[in-house]
Amino acid sequence: MALKSDMTSRLNLQEHFGNLDIYLFDQLLKGRFTPRMRLLDAGCGAGRNLIYFLREGYEVFGVDESEEAIVHVRRLATLLAPELPQDNFRVEAVEKMTFADASFNLVISNAVLHFAFDEDHWHRMVSEMWRVLTPGGFFFARLASTIGMEDKVQRIEGRRFSLPDGSDRFLVDERMLIDATEHYGGELIEPIKTTVVQSMRSMTTWCVLKG
Repeated sequence: MALKSDMTSRLNLQEHFGNLDIYLFDQLLKGRFTPRMRLLDAGCGAGRNLIYFLREGYEVFGVDESEEAIVHVRRLATLLAPELPQDNFRVEAVEKMTFADASFNLVISNAVLHFAFDEDHWHRMVSEMWRVLTPGGFFFARLASTIGMEDKVQRIEGRRFSLPDGSDRFLVDERMLIDATEHYGGELIEPIKTTVVQSMRSMTTWCVLKG
């Protein structure tokens, strides 16, 4: 009975939170998000990070360049939060969104920025997400970096690198994130944190409060 109860609890957690990024979950546990927030997932994909927020009554929005992904997210929203307008979820590039300035209290960028073509494209994406964030708003990003992997990645051009896992990514480093935080007038909510995944890739969490 105890095993069955444990399995049921795990299934209930999975159903409630979906595949919420563990580092986004960490911020949730720290009490930094509330249902009063208007939330944008910029590069939302099929909505892996939105299930909890849809269930809990957040005013959720999302953009992705994939029409198929947005169709899936709209279906998810219809199921979990039918009161949300379908136009909250749009087929748009992160660097060219149609939302008004200062529209959101929370902007999520999860595994998106390392797909930048070059440094100019990276800054255009960040600038656009910053534009739609309210003063005092929370910016959460998870992105690939060179941190802890400096001797294992091979530079292709500029900040594009070949990783040991076979992928080709735009990689930041700590200095770039600190400089960007200052450039955009932000404040680090907590230290930049990085996880090195078995010497194959390095993922960094960047949490910033907009001044």
